[in-house]
Amino acid sequence: MRPDERHQPAPRQDVSYWCRNDHRVDIRIAADVEPPPLWDCPRCGLPAGRDAQNPPGRVRAEPYKSHLAYVKERRTAEEGEALLAEALAALRRRRGE
Repeated sequence: MRPDERHQPAPRQDVSYWCRNDHRVDIRIAADVEPPPLWDCPRCGLPAGRDAQNPPGRVRAEPYKSHLAYVKERRTAEEGEALLAEALAALRRRRGE
């Protein structure tokens, strides 16, 4: 038997999505699965929806946060001081002070 005669492909459905920039995204998914409501447009990265007349809006971008901002969210000022003192003590031990 030839390889293409050995199996039947699973039933599939074609689903189309549109983004705000009028890009159309066509995907093929299993027929027994509910298509997701949103899909990322591969051309511009905006979210794309199933309704061509009313595509979803831009996702609000999170402002850039530095590493220090994330650390400050997780630690209190007292915890930060204690960690700093511990790190300085370890550094002084290594230097032999």
